[in-house]
Amino acid sequence: MGKYIVRRLLMMIPTFLGATFIIFTLAFTMPGDPLAGRCGQKPCPQNYVDWFRSFYGLDKPFIVQYLVYLGHLFTGNLGISNYTRNTVVHELAIRYPTTLKLALIAVLCEIIIGVTAGIVAGIRRGGFIDALVTVSTLVVIAIPVFVLGGLSQFAILKFNLNSIIPVTSNGSWRSLILPGVVLGSLYVAYVARLTRTNLVENLRADYVRTAYAKGMMPARAIGLHAMRNSLIPSITYVGASLGALMGGAIITERIFNINGVGSLIYRSINQRDGTTLVGAVLVIVVIYMVMTLVVDILYGYLDPRIGHE
Repeated sequence: MGKYIVRRLLMMIPTFLGATFIIFTLAFTMPGDPLAGRCGQKPCPQNYVDWFRSFYGLDKPFIVQYLVYLGHLFTGNLGISNYTRNTVVHELAIRYPTTLKLALIAVLCEIIIGVTAGIVAGIRRGGFIDALVTVSTLVVIAIPVFVLGGLSQFAILKFNLNSIIPVTSNGSWRSLILPGVVLGSLYVAYVARLTRTNLVENLRADYVRTAYAKGMMPARAIGLHAMRNSLIPSITYVGASLGALMGGAIITERIFNINGVGSLIYRSINQRDGTTLVGAVLVIVVIYMVMTLVVDILYGYLDPRIGHE
């Protein structure tokens, strides 16, 4: 296991460097001038333009800009925002706690609602519950997130539930329940369908039939044999979705006025703040790689046949 983890960590280095170059290239070759609108309706004075480009290294060739940024990156310096003049680390630090809360609520919805619905539908395949789960997940998948968010806000206000479930967020756990459920709804639908499909397939497998033939109780046969194999694809999806959720959901955060990482990325694109954009996206890349490693390690515990050496 130790050799496998070290090998995977070493593989992350070229992946991270490649992602860094691609993201930096896209961010700093975006159309538009980062100085646009900074001095109101009038053009910025030439001395300010010269200082701005010199301070942020925009007067240097692109490859020099990248190498300088890469050198700062390995010291933990993600740069300084050209919009707020704060460090990118500070900008992320004040927003990630909110995004983390939102992501945890969405993931809990995935695990509790999605996995449970998939298991029940798989065990009761062909019945009313199975049909209900199938139809409801199709409806959720078909509805865009911004529509679902707007409808949920309308329903809360229509039935005067705003005092219980706020429709806008101030960063507290209670105010993030509704956006967390909306954000996790699509993932819940996919996890439920994925769990149900794999469970139905495994229940028809020979090893489950053999367990029944040996006199094993249905609950034990399902829980000990079929369930563990059925949850492997679901864990993969949950792990990947957690990486996506930790990166911030731009649409959901905009709908519910959440000051998270998604809003920071949206603002950075609008303001041509390339330094903040690159720093925020690189953190998301690191989270994805770490979550992928964690999911791969969990495989071995769920299915001993999967080796890591």
